Amino acid sequence: MPAQKRFKTNYPGVYYVEGTAIGTGKPEKIYYIRYRKSGKPLEEKAGRQFQDDMTPSRAASLRTRRIEGESSNRGRREATEAEKKAQTNKWTIDRLWNLYKETLTNHKTRISDKGRYEKYLKEPFENKEPKELILLDVDRLRLKLLKTLSPQSVKHVLTLLARIVNYGVKRNLCEPLPFHIKKPTVNNLKTEDLNTEQLHKLLKAIEKDSNEHARGIMKLALFTGMRKSEMFRLKWRDIDFERGFITICNPKGGIDQKIPLNDAAKTLLEGYLQEGSEFVFPGQEGGQRVTISTPVNRIKKRAGLPDDFRPLHGLRHVYASMLASSGQVDMYVLQKLLTHKDPRMTQRYAHLRDETLKKASEVAGAIIEQAAKPRKKVVNLKDHK
Repeated sequence: MPAQKRFKTNYPGVYYVEGTAIGTGKPEKIYYIRYRKSGKPLEEKAGRQFQDDMTPSRAASLRTRRIEGESSNRGRREATEAEKKAQTNKWTIDRLWNLYKETLTNHKTRISDKGRYEKYLKEPFENKEPKELILLDVDRLRLKLLKTLSPQSVKHVLTLLARIVNYGVKRNLCEPLPFHIKKPTVNNLKTEDLNTEQLHKLLKAIEKDSNEHARGIMKLALFTGMRKSEMFRLKWRDIDFERGFITICNPKGGIDQKIPLNDAAKTLLEGYLQEGSEFVFPGQEGGQRVTISTPVNRIKKRAGLPDDFRPLHGLRHVYASMLASSGQVDMYVLQKLLTHKDPRMTQRYAHLRDETLKKASEVAGAIIEQAAKPRKKVVNLKDHK
């Protein structure tokens, strides 16, 4: 196809070609401008005579603006594309999160972290790279959240931010944060215990309740110290009745562990019927249970336990406290039974064991003191004969 004939105008760098108006088919002038920028010759369509109401004067004015630095449509497109390309190569917090969340295999953790990210981290940080964050950004978020959330909840949010960044750093996708994230101090080492009378009332209330699974779960918590989530996930294949062990799959510490299946727990579980489900305490339609709050709270109320006593996690503390108080279980063994990853978590029960050992020591001291007392002289009647 031969090139269109160009017609000069009275304005330097402005010309037009003859075309056809869109819609009417009438002859129409299409104006173009030519100019140099940074020594590079450029040519650009200025507009149509009728459709864009373009004239040689307006085209010349546009040419002047281009020479003075105003971007052309093409230049804007190139700049936009360059920005998009730059964004594609940037590992922002949002991009790192989308990659990191795929590694979360625990369904509950994934749901919790997704909620924390979308509610608290996405809006302030999604378009920033870790290296672009400053300490003030995170401090502002922490102080803002502490107005409505507990220190523990705020700690979870900030820990998630740190985990997202660390995930990217370990894979050489981004630079580490240039500062340490300060998290709120949390005092959540709440240790619940029941005295003999409270425990007796609880066991009585458990036996009277109509919900078989609530009875079984609460007893198993007392017999083994298992966490609620571990009992909800417990499958028949995880129980070795012959060797006497329970496999805790995907525990809080992360690595599968085994705990002893004591006689009380064994008798309890042997009395349960396998209801066509792989789970010991199945939920709806035989799937994994997600809650049992209503019946266990009913049992707690019937037993007259304190309002702040957590009916399942509290029983885990009762189990641990009973063992520590016995004086027969050291802290290392108790840590293994509770599947604590960090021994500091087990140390909350150390004072109970110390008290028991102290009492035992007092017995020894009393025996020694008794032995040290002067013995009464026994009169031998033979000497007076």
